[in-house]
Amino acid sequence: MNIILLGPPGAGKGTQARILIEERGMVQLSTGDMLRAAQASGSELGRKVKDIMARGDLVTDEIVIGLIAEQLESGAAEKGVIFDGFPRTLPQADALGELLDAKGLKLDRVIEMRVDDDELIARVTGRFTCGACGEVYHDVTKRPKVEGVCDKCGAKDSFVRRADDNEESMRKRLFNYYRDTSPLIGYYYAKGLLRTVNGLGAIEEVAAEIRKALDE
Repeated sequence: MNIILLGPPGAGKGTQARILIEERGMVQLSTGDMLRAAQASGSELGRKVKDIMARGDLVTDEIVIGLIAEQLESGAAEKGVIFDGFPRTLPQADALGELLDAKGLKLDRVIEMRVDDDELIARVTGRFTCGACGEVYHDVTKRPKVEGVCDKCGAKDSFVRRADDNEESMRKRLFNYYRDTSPLIGYYYAKGLLRTVNGLGAIEEVAAEIRKALDE
C-alpha cells in the first residue's frame, strides 16, 4: 500500500511510520531524509540540491518530486510507501498524484492523525530524547527509570531537547500546518482516501486504529 500520514508537528507520525515499517516492510519517504541522501550521493540531482541548500533557498516541488521518482524507480518501495512531509500543499498533492499515475501506481489511504492543540503543545514541550539512540521521553508521562540514564541503550547524560520544542515555536508550527496543509484533508476526503484517527492516544492504540484503517 502507498499511504500518506497527515498531522501537525509532534502528532507522532514518525513513531507510527516506524511501526508500519517493522510490521509491513513499507518504506518511509521523508522529504528531509531524501534531501540529505541526495546531497551525499553525488548525483546530478544531488549536486543541484546541495547548491540550492547552500544558498539557503527552498528546494522546489519539482526537485522533491524528482527525488520521489528516483526512489520509486529504484524498487525500494516494492512493499509500499509512507509519504512523510510531502505533500504539504494542494499543488504538491496534484504533482504526487500525477507522478504515481505515470508510474502505474496509486495512493491507497491518507491517514489524518487528528489532535487537540493544547494537549499536543503540552506533549511536545515536555519531550526530550536520548542523543545516543533516539528514544523519546517526557517530563510527565515517560521519565527514565534512572535519572539521567537511557532505559533503552544505557547512555548517561545524553538527553537532548529540540530548540523549537517550546510553546511559542509550536504555536507557529501549528499555524503553518493549518494554513498550508489542512486543505489536504478536504482534498483527500473528496477522493474517498481519508481516514481519521486520534493522534493523541497511546502509541499502540493509534497503531491499532491505523491498522484498521489500512485493512478495511
